[in-house]
Amino acid sequence: MGLSIWQILLVIVLVVLLFGRGKISDLMGDVAKGITSFRKGLKEDEGSEDEPQEGKVIDNETGETLDVTDKEKSAS
Repeated sequence: MGLSIWQILLVIVLVVLLFGRGKISDLMGDVAKGITSFRKGLKEDEGSEDEPQEGKVIDNETGETLDVTDKEKSAS
């Protein structure tokens, strides 16, 4: 017992009547904008991983949190 073509068409007609063509197209446009911004955010995250991160470094020997410049000074 599956859905026939007439049942699917009836559901589509009811959805169009309830929400109207304008609201459905606006909703689909908003979904498309959301997907686009999501993909853009993923690309920005991938690009930031390639750059070296600045900030704090944990010294394995002492367990202290040091700035990057402090770590370079202690290595010399």
